[in-house]
Amino acid sequence: ALWPAAAVEVHTSKEVDAVNGTNLRLKCTFSSSSPISQHLSVTWNFQPEDLSSHEPVFYYLKEPYKLSVGRFKERITWDGNIERNDVSIIIWNLQPTDNGTFTCQVKNPPDVDGTIGEVRLRVVQKVHFSEIHFLAVAIGSACVLMIIVVIVVIICRHHRKKAQEKRIEVADTEL
Repeated sequence: ALWPAAAVEVHTSKEVDAVNGTNLRLKCTFSSSSPISQHLSVTWNFQPEDLSSHEPVFYYLKEPYKLSVGRFKERITWDGNIERNDVSIIIWNLQPTDNGTFTCQVKNPPDVDGTIGEVRLRVVQKVHFSEIHFLAVAIGSACVLMIIVVIVVIICRHHRKKAQEKRIEVADTEL
């Protein structure tokens, strides 16, 4: 009988836009049919848009290893948590030359085969109106509306209380 092949599944966003000069967390998570091994390794690579050769970006084996050469030297930080199946990194000070495809590969022996996560990064000069902006505007508008409703309710209660006090004064003077 054949045993089903165990494999590591890697999950990333397909595309990410980020503003020039900012920092970006490239999220990468994984699932494995085997418990997390002491020999788990994570490899991040980069392929520029011009499709020149892959460049190593980051490596993890028992601990994070920063690269001592290359375009990402001193610009990559480990931001993962192996126990939570998170092998994310942060890229500091994004530049237009960072446009390209990042790959995240996880090997968790005996699970060494599986998917490789790919995320295409586009570094832009300014942020375009997106779902995040729409959500921020919607939440901000809702908050302003709630504040206006609260103010109107307080004013109405205040006027009602004044009117009631006036009625009590009139009733007292009539007696």
